[in-house]
Amino acid sequence: FERVELICLPKLQRVSYNNWCSSEHPVYFGLVPQLSRLSLTKVGVHSDKILELSQLLADVHSISDLHLDFQSEKIWVVPECPKMLKPVLSKLQHVNLDNLPEGCDLAWTMFIIEAAPSLKELCITVWDHWCIMMTNKEFRKKYGYCEKADVKWKPYAPDFKHKNLAKLTIYGFQPNDNFKRYIRCVVEHAVNITEISLYDRKLCGRCGDKVYQSRYPRTAEERKRTAEGLGLTSPAVIHFRS
Repeated sequence: FERVELICLPKLQRVSYNNWCSSEHPVYFGLVPQLSRLSLTKVGVHSDKILELSQLLADVHSISDLHLDFQSEKIWVVPECPKMLKPVLSKLQHVNLDNLPEGCDLAWTMFIIEAAPSLKELCITVWDHWCIMMTNKEFRKKYGYCEKADVKWKPYAPDFKHKNLAKLTIYGFQPNDNFKRYIRCVVEHAVNITEISLYDRKLCGRCGDKVYQSRYPRTAEERKRTAEGLGLTSPAVIHFRS
């Protein structure tokens, strides 16, 4: 099948959909007034339709918890204009962006912050999980797997301020320019953020030998230098978690 149509489910609260195969939006939401939690997981390839959350959730204004898992491959959502997204993300409070591919710019995720004024917590996991990734070049080419590429984003209001985002959690943090720029960008716009929790890369027993050596700061001196290198006015909000 190409699409699941949830036409009338007045008591439905949670939806999880994994690895659809469709040239259209994979789900149609009709009457689902209590739907609050949505989880989507997908290995993105060239032929997949890029999801526009404003269209996917056009008739859903109650989502408070959103989980998107990209399986270390192509990003399959498009950063949209906040005017289009605010009506469907007005109640969004918790966002988890899972298995973002390593080495790609993270700035595109800011479109959710810009469009979700009630957002309280954002968690991102950056991880090339080799156990689930297809590495055979011929197979990748045949079935339309994509090479890593940055998703472009520009703020629609460069000086926008978000007043409710209080917590940013990053799994897979490395003290490089990509992560530093991203944290500075979040803090610049989320003016009331109180906690930034930074974790090392996730480890997997089966693919651990393929993981690049981590530069995650472990000693007190390394953590101090990293916090200072971020150039934040309130470095006390930064926590390095084990």
